[in-house]
Parts: sequence; structure tokens; C-alpha cells
Amino acid sequence: MSELSVEVVRSKKRKKTAQAYIVEGRLRVLIPAGLAPDAEAGLVADLVRKTTRRVISEGVDLHSRAAKLAKQFGLPTPATIEWSNRQLRRWGSCTVSEGRVRISDRLASMPVWVLDWVILHELAHLVVPHHGALFQQIVSKYQLGERAEGYLIARSEIGA
Repeated sequence: MSELSVEVVRSKKRKKTAQAYIVEGRLRVLIPAGLAPDAEAGLVADLVRKTTRRVISEGVDLHSRAAKLAKQFGLPTPATIEWSNRQLRRWGSCTVSEGRVRISDRLASMPVWVLDWVILHELAHLVVPHHGALFQQIVSKYQLGERAEGYLIARSEIGA
């Protein structure tokens, strides 16, 4: 996705809420008027980051990726797989009893081999709910797994 131009609209009617959406190829950010410059900059940056993640993630078909990986590695496909904008500490999660997988939308802008490793990791939990030896045996089959883990560790340390 190319960089969107950002239009900041300050409103005296807004007291606490802020909103961002795309209009005519620009990212329009609506914020309360009168915010301190630092608070405004932080709020705008946060909304730009979240909206960009959402737009990028909408272009990724998680269902297809999960089905392809499940077939390739002999794993079950999840009942549901979806992006999550609420996962700030984890890259993915799996509710084994429901077959539900959630992937952090922070992964939307990362290399596809990193996203695939996280999806595979969560699919492996559909077979093995813990991180024991059998689980490690499954995920170690992913050729770029160690590299993907290192990438995610580095991103975690810089606050991705």
C-alpha cells in the first residue's frame, strides 16, 4: 500500500473522541480542537497506524493462507480465522475448543513468510494445545520458522 496523505480535521464539537477513515484516497483524521501539540501528534499517529493496518489486512485472505498451510503441513483448517486489532502482546491466538484463530493485525505489514509462520503456529495448536515436543516437531517443518521467530522477537523489542 502506498503512503496515504493525511488530512487532520479539528472540531470544536468533539470533546474526547477521534476517528479516522479514508475518503478520496486520503486518510481523514477527526480530532477534538484544542489538543496540546504532543497529544494531537500522538493521537494522529495512533489513528494513522491503526487505519493503515486495517486497510492492509483487508487485502490479505487469511482463510486461503490458512487452508494452503493446513494442506501443506497436514494440519486441520480452523473453523474461523480473523484479524484482531486487540492483540498487542501476542502475534496470534487459538481457541482450540472452537477451532478459532486470531491473528494480530500488526502482522499485516510484515513479510508474508512471517505471517505464514504465525498462522502455522496457531494451526499447530489445533492439534497440540501446548508448546511441547510434538508441537515443536510440527512447527519446525516450516523452513523459515527460526528466521520468522527472530524477526518477531526483534519487532517485539522495538514495539512493533
